[in-house]
Amino acid sequence: MDKATIKSIAQFLNSAELEKREVVKITKEHTDLDVETAYEVQEQLVLMKLEAGNEIIGPKMGLTSQAKMKQMGVEEPIYGYVFDYMVVNGDQLSMSELIHPKVEAEVAFIMGRDVQGPNITAEDILAATEYIIPALEIIDSRYENFNFTLPDVIADNASSSRVFLGTTLRRPQELELDLLGVTLSINGEIRELGAGAAILGHPANAIAMLANMLARKGLKIKAGQTILAGAITGAVMLQAGDTVSAKFDGLGTIDFKVKE
Repeated sequence: MDKATIKSIAQFLNSAELEKREVVKITKEHTDLDVETAYEVQEQLVLMKLEAGNEIIGPKMGLTSQAKMKQMGVEEPIYGYVFDYMVVNGDQLSMSELIHPKVEAEVAFIMGRDVQGPNITAEDILAATEYIIPALEIIDSRYENFNFTLPDVIADNASSSRVFLGTTLRRPQELELDLLGVTLSINGEIRELGAGAAILGHPANAIAMLANMLARKGLKIKAGQTILAGAITGAVMLQAGDTVSAKFDGLGTIDFKVKE
């Protein structure tokens, strides 16, 4: 695929996000879109956002459960980027800014120093992490009915949309992250629950894998970045009027209301 087409696809996906508009998956027309090319589209999309004045908060991991990877036929997760405009300040999520949002519970790593792959381990990540915080990610695929292939979702910045970051800070050594339990409730009813082990056996494994994947492109995890490790729970579709509450063992709660 030539560079002009790659840039055109990135512009198409960026416009879909800005206009809150569903689109047909890219691979319906561009059947030659593979994973490597999809990351090139994502890179162009990221560049467009940076040129528009947005700043990267940090990378995020996706497809970090063994079940999801098996479902998508992949041997490693995917990554995208969270930008400053995606971080929700306050306790309300606006449906009018989104297409068909879903919420999932995660933990985030605030990095204390740079980490450069390859051959990074979970132990390396824990040693380089300053704090762990709770997070709720709002994924909002630009594709109709969340219908996409693996290259499609990579190109679409891994469905990145919004994120609520909790205020409870814990040192990584204060938590058993693989055993960390989470319940996700909608309107007072528990809809999803899970433990940190759902993320590749241990959330730090996902961040280590990210460091090694970035190293292939000469990139690294940077000090100060806040990195989402992947979903502990399944994703739940949201509707206007919903009240969302997530309780994290040792990390407090995150609550928000969905408004029109």
